[in-house]
Amino acid sequence: MMNNLFSMFDPSTSNNLSLNWLSSLMLMIMLPSIFWIIPNKFFFIKNLIIKFLLLELKINVKNNNFIMFFISIFIFILLNNFMGLFPYIFTSTSHLSLNLTISLPLWLSLMLYGWINNMNHMFIHLIPQSTPTLLMPFMVLIETTSNIIRPLTLSVRLTANMIAGHLLLTLLSSMKYNLNLSLIWILILLQIILLILEASVALIQAYVFMTLSSLYCSEIN
Repeated sequence: MMNNLFSMFDPSTSNNLSLNWLSSLMLMIMLPSIFWIIPNKFFFIKNLIIKFLLLELKINVKNNNFIMFFISIFIFILLNNFMGLFPYIFTSTSHLSLNLTISLPLWLSLMLYGWINNMNHMFIHLIPQSTPTLLMPFMVLIETTSNIIRPLTLSVRLTANMIAGHLLLTLLSSMKYNLNLSLIWILILLQIILLILEASVALIQAYVFMTLSSLYCSEIN
């Protein structure tokens, strides 16, 4: 029995050894195609997704190295989101410790690159066009604040969306002891619908994280 509702997100398997964080690397071992003799359907789907992402990212990012970097982030987050939908597998993307580890160095490196190489552009970006003179100090403050909290909003958005679905599934599953046998089937149907919704959320949140990161990258060029 859980001490509280959020205890299911505790990253621990035992008091002496925690292996749950290794789930973030499990699928990464199977991804390289050199370990497969014949390409399977998974690789065909992966190639279709990469082709779609390439077309999307080329609109905002001109550097091919940056494009592959953002695609790698998308695949990493997507795989971890999907793995969290399976029983007894830890959802690492439901923790700020992992999401901040991705978003904070990414934002910091983009800011350092922008201020070192395109300082004039970064100053101009603090004040939108056609801003009245009296509002310029306030706009600089607002733009600076919104820029500083970007890594936090990226990580909190992903964390909150992954936690919300898991909490809802846990609350519904806790009702099974108080329901009749005829209502259990309705509960199972609701949980199946929620799992489908969670799968779509896992895909959307990985895409949103990648898209916002690419937009931040386009602002410094």
